[in-house]
Amino acid sequence: MASLYVKYPKTCRTKKSNVYLTPPVSSISSSLSSSSSGSLSNSCDGIKSTLVITNSSKHKQHYHYSVRSHKVTMPKHKKLKLKKAKTSSASSVTTSSDSETNKFTECRSFINNNAQDEINRNDISSTLPAIGVDVGGTLTKLVYFEPNDEDEPASEVEARVLKNIRRYLTKNSAYGKTGHRDIHLQMDNVEIHNKKGTLHFIRFPTAEMGSFLQLAKSKGMAKLLTTVCATGGGAFKFEEEFKREVNIRLKKFDELDALIKGILYADTQCKTECYYYENASDISLSQKARFDFSQPYPFILVNIGSGVSILAVRGANDYKRISGTSLGGGTFLGLCSLLTGCTTFEEAIQLATKGDHTKVDKLVRDIYGGDYERFGLPGSLVASSFGQMNSKERRVSVTREDLANATLVTITNNIGLIARMCAVNEKIDKVVFVGNFLRVNPISMKLLAFAMDYWSDHTLKALFLEHEGYFGCLGTILLT
Repeated sequence: MASLYVKYPKTCRTKKSNVYLTPPVSSISSSLSSSSSGSLSNSCDGIKSTLVITNSSKHKQHYHYSVRSHKVTMPKHKKLKLKKAKTSSASSVTTSSDSETNKFTECRSFINNNAQDEINRNDISSTLPAIGVDVGGTLTKLVYFEPNDEDEPASEVEARVLKNIRRYLTKNSAYGKTGHRDIHLQMDNVEIHNKKGTLHFIRFPTAEMGSFLQLAKSKGMAKLLTTVCATGGGAFKFEEEFKREVNIRLKKFDELDALIKGILYADTQCKTECYYYENASDISLSQKARFDFSQPYPFILVNIGSGVSILAVRGANDYKRISGTSLGGGTFLGLCSLLTGCTTFEEAIQLATKGDHTKVDKLVRDIYGGDYERFGLPGSLVASSFGQMNSKERRVSVTREDLANATLVTITNNIGLIARMCAVNEKIDKVVFVGNFLRVNPISMKLLAFAMDYWSDHTLKALFLEHEGYFGCLGTILLT
């Protein structure tokens, strides 16, 4: 198990001793309290924890607690011999020395009063990398923080397991058949909670959550970690499965709070995080260019996941959800799967890049023979998505690639239209698009950039961020 460092008053110290608590701290707090029937013990029933007292001579004394039985088990030692009293209360502990009894009682009182505050600030072990997950409807995103300066593990077993986990996470870019680490997004030498380290970003289909938990169990992660920061609807859906399979508690955070926190942090740490497309009015000529996002407010935030949420952000703590749509990335993949037989998002995007939506959609020029000049509508504009498919001849000649491209254009155009209307209504000229729908998807980004620029007469700018769909999981470990 990983150790959580707790400082305690001078009156509790023997030869400048330090106290380490093995999570869950709440179980220790409950077991050491005079009344162990509180809600804290209910949340970690049956979990064994360890209190380790280490003095200046490097001597460690271990005390094991079981919340289920409310028993305190203390191994014998010639310098500090403790034994369980005959009473049934877990708090009734005697020692061979009255002075040692007093010190232990004072420590117990301090831990009971302060352990919950400590775990609220330090749910993640200082030894194990902090881990945050965003469990979406289609994709699960995971970020873990690997500190540069490692604290000394509490035991040889912990050190060995920790080494194996870190080696597995950092030496591989694929985990099983569907898990992937986005190496190009890795952030080195960043600071989180006063520690310098590296942020790693991993993703896998939410449908494979069972396989992920089995992998975590096989690597011994449950031996080191008791809490994972989490957000997204799946943080509620899979909460019991995490407890049952790997004995890990999910500390849940609001999805939008985590999203905003992650975006603002990433932009301060990565100079090239934010970008836009130059020459947006001509998709064939548009190119990525860096955008200075150091003064971000106000901006419209469009988060495109399985569905779409749209926020108006006027400050770090001043934002609200103003709109959204059910037609998002999940819709794109679902329709593509039905129309083309593809099975993954990557496959759907690959098909779309080779297709031509004009063979599927009905354009303005198909109706008017050219531009509709009176209302300024170019002939290349989509007048009716999938409008050509009511013709049998068209259906026979269309390809899977054309259908995928048309589906992508349909979903993207709808999102762009709603985003533009929100920006106009809120009188905001910056629109930031994030979410895993944009991953490996330059077609949609260029279409969104074109839509914002063209329909606003060059007054709206579409902005994009390199870490796309990882801001929610990143925000959870920042909010801890």
